[in-house]
Amino acid sequence: MRRSLLRYTLVTLVALGAACQKVDRSASDASPTPSPTIVVTDGGIEMVLIPAGRFVMGCDGVAPEQGPAHEVELDAFLIDRYEVTQAACAEWDPINGSHFKGPDLPTEMVSWGKAALYCNMRSEAEGLQPCYNEEGHCDFEATGYRLPTEAEWEYACRAGTDTRYSFGADPRELEQHAWYAGNANKKTHAVGRKKPNAWGLYDMHGNVAEWCNDFYDPGYYQDSPAKNPRGPADGDKNVLRGGHWDASAESCESTFRAGEDPGFSDACFARDAIGFRCVRKAHVRSPME
Repeated sequence: MRRSLLRYTLVTLVALGAACQKVDRSASDASPTPSPTIVVTDGGIEMVLIPAGRFVMGCDGVAPEQGPAHEVELDAFLIDRYEVTQAACAEWDPINGSHFKGPDLPTEMVSWGKAALYCNMRSEAEGLQPCYNEEGHCDFEATGYRLPTEAEWEYACRAGTDTRYSFGADPRELEQHAWYAGNANKKTHAVGRKKPNAWGLYDMHGNVAEWCNDFYDPGYYQDSPAKNPRGPADGDKNVLRGGHWDASAESCESTFRAGEDPGFSDACFARDAIGFRCVRKAHVRSPME
């Protein structure tokens, strides 16, 4: 499904406890959460340098697909500080397909393939090697932009925490950090208007749900690799992470995960509640720098 979808796009467009049950963290890094390092790309987009490290991914005692809680080790990477906006997409695609229009609003109504195409276009504009081929396969060694793995997304969202949200366990504080069903008034809002997490990332718990690179498998955590997991080899759906403007407080938690058809042919989420942000390898310099 993903392969044919991206080929078509390229051709035509060129919890409920207060905290998750802990696992043995004796091998984990015990250092405090570092302050965020902000990097501005050649395209003028702010990204955050996420340090290499270990964290406990997933949660026990909630929905089965969110467990088991397990330790994961990740290499350093850069991730967009904000969800990709309509203004950013307009630089490469003059057709704005978003339902809620506005240059500072997150782009939505965007399929997985369209998001991958944006990553490639952004890479080429900065002289970086695109990650996606026409079949939708991702080259993780390429220097360009791609969608985050599910593990990278949760690691960045948590920002060193192990509670239900990056800001703690109390859902009453969610309105300070996210646009969700309780405060969004049934629409998206300009990115970066709520409080960021400890690593300086905005809207990780709401506004729009975000595509990940991984195929979705509800039982993947049972056998996933301990270092840099990249999801199943194949599948009919892709992972969505993070809350959105019409989500419940529970659906905005750091460990919440869902699968969605990459081309929306059988969408469970509202299409105007789906967006994305990009990642790339850390310490990559383009020929322009």
